[in-house]
Amino acid sequence: MKRFQGTKIILASNSPRRQQFLKDIGLDFEIKTHPVEEIFPPELKGAEIPDYLVKLKAAPFTQLAPQELVITADTIVWCEGECLGKPTDKSHAKHMLEQLSGKMHEVITSVGFTQAHQQHVLHQSSKVYFKTLSEQEIDFYIENYQPFDKAGAYGIQEWIGTVAIDKIEGSYTNIVGLPVAQVLATLEKICHE
Repeated sequence: MKRFQGTKIILASNSPRRQQFLKDIGLDFEIKTHPVEEIFPPELKGAEIPDYLVKLKAAPFTQLAPQELVITADTIVWCEGECLGKPTDKSHAKHMLEQLSGKMHEVITSVGFTQAHQQHVLHQSSKVYFKTLSEQEIDFYIENYQPFDKAGAYGIQEWIGTVAIDKIEGSYTNIVGLPVAQVLATLEKICHE
């Protein structure tokens, strides 16, 4: 079954996790990205940050045909009033994981749906409670996994998600990088208007 016939969906993300989610729900899409410097105004807080960034990622897509729809997404980790993006190196990753250790943080993902005539942005927030991590656990994770392309320096679907998380509140797929149920509901609404 081809969903959303008549709509050409473009995913503006190189994230293998987001691509897999869209495949899993049976979407036909093509991948097209433009390099964007992910810098946001310092006064933005919480969900305002990924909301801003998904619009920034959609901005290069000018001249869209009427049937084209571009999906952009951005995930941040929000901990104690601070935005944790992707770590730049091992020591930065270690610092982030030490910040998250023993605390609750929010994972906020925003998704933009951009068409020639309109743009819709949604965001979803999930709460993640980390147990206290030992230095050895943090070092093991950084050495054996690739936390550098992940907000907050961790992927919940990896080893750390199994050993470090006491509980989560909200959407699991949102923490991985795409609130799938909400994305699907929004596509149903947009494509059948």
